[in-house]
Amino acid sequence: MADSNNYLSENRKKVTTKRLQEMKQQGEKISMLTAYDYSMAKIIDEAGMDAILVGDSAANTMAGYSSTLPITLDQMIYHAQSVSRAISHSLLVVDMPFGSYQGNPDEAFSNAVRIMKETDADCLKLEGGKEISASIERILSGGIPIMGHLGLTPQSINKFGTYGVRAKEQSEAVKLCEDAKYLQEIGCFALVLEKIPSDLAKKISEELTIPVIGIGAGPHVDGQVLVMHDMLGINKGFSPKFLRVYANLHDTIYDAVQSYISDVKSQDFPSIDESY
Repeated sequence: MADSNNYLSENRKKVTTKRLQEMKQQGEKISMLTAYDYSMAKIIDEAGMDAILVGDSAANTMAGYSSTLPITLDQMIYHAQSVSRAISHSLLVVDMPFGSYQGNPDEAFSNAVRIMKETDADCLKLEGGKEISASIERILSGGIPIMGHLGLTPQSINKFGTYGVRAKEQSEAVKLCEDAKYLQEIGCFALVLEKIPSDLAKKISEELTIPVIGIGAGPHVDGQVLVMHDMLGINKGFSPKFLRVYANLHDTIYDAVQSYISDVKSQDFPSIDESY
């Protein structure tokens, strides 16, 4: 059965930025999921994921912060290195963390080069439009592929003051469309749209020639991305409308740990057969 599906085939090729472009042209939906460590990334890659995002959401899922802002460049590189060692097929996308690209374009380029050299990433993802144009253009000038990110941009949470749906107002929707077209024009190879109205995401996806990947942006885009901890039910405290939970690993792990504790306390583990 696996051999009949290209995304599960052992002979499937490495996914590239060009392959994502081809998928859009052919009408094949793009699957993307976050990962932050070797073990989970290996499973996700082997399962047939098109793209793996080492997201700055590691600040939340791995470090317990309430926002993505605290995670550092060194920490992102550490997570990306771990994921890179695990994958053979998926496109490896790495977030540039807050503060690593919003200022001096030359510093942004230096940080981007460091991520690419130290992690073997395929491309980087940056949040924002024209306001970070100088940094985007500088990084692109070095031949580093960039995936844009518009709509709800968590690194700007203190500016927005809410994680609510973005671009519901006409003025913001117009700016978002303009930024999306701008990112395509200057050379971004793909775009993430987060938590915006479905109709607006559909319009942008149809007007752009680059792939548009949504998270909370409805079904009419070229692909979808979710945070791995959320879709596997590990994170029990996050349940937005757009999230579909595919497993309940929180309870599975909790029950397994309790069983282990019980077996140790009762001296059932280890048994004679489990001893040398």
